[in-house]
Amino acid sequence: MTEYDALIAAAKQARENAHAPYSNFRVGAALRAKSGRVFTGCNIENATLGLTCCAERTAIFKAVSEGERGFEAIAVVADTDVLTPPCGACRQIIWEFCGDVPVILANLKGKVRHETMGTLLPHAFDSSFL
Repeated sequence: MTEYDALIAAAKQARENAHAPYSNFRVGAALRAKSGRVFTGCNIENATLGLTCCAERTAIFKAVSEGERGFEAIAVVADTDVLTPPCGACRQIIWEFCGDVPVILANLKGKVRHETMGTLLPHAFDSSFL
């Protein structure tokens, strides 16, 4: 058992709530705050697709809207053979709110890979450029 098993399990459970009637691509995410609280999210599609919200952003926005700041790790789970990393928009949001945290990618078959945000988003844009 690893320190991220519970986070992966929470992301798998969150995936079950995904609203993906157009793509049928269901994703779950679980974000662990430094306080120990875990916030989950799933992707929520909209007919326009441009208004769709990814699982990672849903989890982060839930945490921030509840007053949480400071995060330790995020897990992302999809039912794919090749592990699915966060999209570009999610990478930017994760960087903005979480910094260079571990990103745990997993699928429903038990495959797991650990990344970092610094690896997934090298030369990230942040407030230091403003």
